[in-house]
Amino acid sequence: MAVQKSKVSRSRRGQRRSHDALTSKALSQDPITGETHLRHHVTPDGFFKGRQIVAAGVSDED
Repeated sequence: MAVQKSKVSRSRRGQRRSHDALTSKALSQDPITGETHLRHHVTPDGFFKGRQIVAAGVSDED
C-alpha cells in the first residue's frame, strides 16, 4: 500500500489540482446562417465554414 513520506500542504495540493477545472466548450458562429455550433463540426442545418455540406432534412434511415 502506498504511504506518503511526508505531509502535503494545502498549498501544494492546490497547485497540483489547479489544472483540473472543467473548461467551457469552444463554440463558433456560422458566417452564413449565424447558427452556433461546436468548432470543427457541421451545424444542424448542414453548413460548415459557410458552405452547405449536408442537405437539410435528409436522413440515412431506411
